[in-house]
Amino acid sequence: MTDKIAKSEQEWQKQLTPQQYQVCRQKGTERAFTGEYWNCRDRGIYRCVCCGAPLFDSESKFDSGTGWPSFWQPLEPDTVAAREDQSFFTRRTEVLCARCDAHLGHVFDDGPEPTGLRYCINSTSLKLEPYNKLHNELE
Repeated sequence: MTDKIAKSEQEWQKQLTPQQYQVCRQKGTERAFTGEYWNCRDRGIYRCVCCGAPLFDSESKFDSGTGWPSFWQPLEPDTVAAREDQSFFTRRTEVLCARCDAHLGHVFDDGPEPTGLRYCINSTSLKLEPYNKLHNELE
């Protein structure tokens, strides 16, 4: 993982749309079945919308039936961070971008094998970079 990115709230507000800011910087949640990627089948790398860090590969994406993009593992173990979340009178594990601390969603232990995890992520916190774009950049 590269160095941490820190910006002021004003810098984040200038960079992000109001919805991205509300979800990523204020720990909001988009409504189920409304995000751009909940039903997306395109292949590629999902990056943090705030800092561009690579977070998830479409190869680990699965249909959890929850209405949010779900993954059974991050791209690399150190690309995401986890923090206990006791909001809304429940105990959950929040998932953050390890590089810029953007709120991504939550992780649960009811996912498929091989990890048994379900990273339930807000579409608005992600930006999909298709494999063909990645391939063209390498040539």
